[in-house]
Amino acid sequence: MTTREPARSRDQRKQDTLARLAEDHDAWVATASPDGEPTLMPLSFLWDRGTLVMCTRRTNPTARNITPRGKVALTVGPTRDVVHIEGHAEIVETSELEQESADAFATKLNWDPRDGQTWVFFRITPHVVKAWREVNEQENRLLMRDGRWLD
Repeated sequence: MTTREPARSRDQRKQDTLARLAEDHDAWVATASPDGEPTLMPLSFLWDRGTLVMCTRRTNPTARNITPRGKVALTVGPTRDVVHIEGHAEIVETSELEQESADAFATKLNWDPRDGQTWVFFRITPHVVKAWREVNEQENRLLMRDGRWLD
């Protein structure tokens, strides 16, 4: 039998979400090609001034899928403590990412893609953020709408 914890308040969920974004390293990133072919990839990230910074090879489907529309969805955490984000992604060439952001990415992930020619960064600006653990948190899982945190 599974014991459920009481549902967290919206404020507590926001705090837990921000902590997860600061501390976790990886997310599942979903994109779609112009003809609707879905792609799901695990990628490492940095939470940087209210956005997520990620990196992939320029030729990977994720980078190609971001270019036309910029739509992306991603999840962080396990299925029973998930943060779901929908947002807009923009490609940032490795030479154009702010030094502070690139240095923080390299430090957090112990990997510096600026050394290679085949990599591109992308920055995701969240528009929707949801977080929940169990069924008892589904009803109030929305934490951000239209890029603004809810009170």
